Amino acid sequence: MILVLNCGSQSVKYKIFQDDLSLVSEKKIDIKNQKDYQKILKSELDKCQKYQKEIKLVGHRIVHGGEKFSEPVVINSKVLKDLKQFNNLAPLHNPFNLLGVKQAIAFLPKARQLAVFDTAFYANLPLVNRLYGLPRELTEKYKIYHYGFHGISHKYVMLEAARELKIALSKINLISCHLGGGWSIAAIKNGNPIDTSMGFTPLEGLMMMSRPGDVDDGIIFRLLKEMPGEINSEKIERLSGMLNHDSGIKGISGIADFKKLLSAVSLGQSDAELAFDMAVNRLVKYIGAYWTELEGNVQAIVFTGAIGAGNPMTRNQVMKKIKCLGNLPMLVVKANEELMIAREVKNILSLRGA
Repeated sequence: MILVLNCGSQSVKYKIFQDDLSLVSEKKIDIKNQKDYQKILKSELDKCQKYQKEIKLVGHRIVHGGEKFSEPVVINSKVLKDLKQFNNLAPLHNPFNLLGVKQAIAFLPKARQLAVFDTAFYANLPLVNRLYGLPRELTEKYKIYHYGFHGISHKYVMLEAARELKIALSKINLISCHLGGGWSIAAIKNGNPIDTSMGFTPLEGLMMMSRPGDVDDGIIFRLLKEMPGEINSEKIERLSGMLNHDSGIKGISGIADFKKLLSAVSLGQSDAELAFDMAVNRLVKYIGAYWTELEGNVQAIVFTGAIGAGNPMTRNQVMKKIKCLGNLPMLVVKANEELMIAREVKNILSLRGA
């Protein structure tokens, strides 16, 4: 059996698969108080004791693998140490991903633990989209690249779209929109990503539930100067917290739940309408840019994630606004990162003959 553990800052999702990838069990737990995270996670794993002896592999979603990790890897003490360096680049995910690894090792000490990376899908982005307009010596010294995120989800969407459209993977051209707590978009050409909205961290790109997406870099300097206190690590952490937890749709509307936002939009609440329109507008602009990058050769716009594949209000509004691009087919694919992770785990071990 394969256990797949997907730990984020506010939820834990896990699925257990047979070796043929048929689903045995699944659960999602929302965690409101992070102080209870470790206790809740341990409690949930304990509930899987009846499968304990049969689980031989554990796949973990790791959001940021940096430049070091571009394919799934068997986790050992050195890998764990290496992964810690990316915690500050994906603070809503990586620390909790690693907490999941540690708990799984304690629960299943004999199982083989593997990390599967969101960033791996974009490891071969064209340099024109991988690099930032910074001095090359800084880029290379600090490994400042356009890494991209939600890669596990976008890869799954690509495979499902190719299957549904009956197009060979080597010929599939898509614009894939992952809309959940985080929002990202990917341009896929001939089965490979050529651009994506998230960058060095998951802050870049689309406006999201609690992250602002693209902002003028000068705003960060202004905030550092104007916020009370000296510019030190504590102040930087406060600013990072605001950008990660209190901005985006939440910052504009005061509403942190997208279902509640849509209800407020339906009731004509102006702040909710503004936040919704801003998020949709940013997505539409990115779609237009990626349509151009793909030279208009787009076989479908694909929506996934809890918002993208949920209430149709968002995607209908997006499709309405991009009619000028032609009659583009729209697909809705329910996210299944856990299945994709299980596939990756099996694939990498079979390639290595393990």
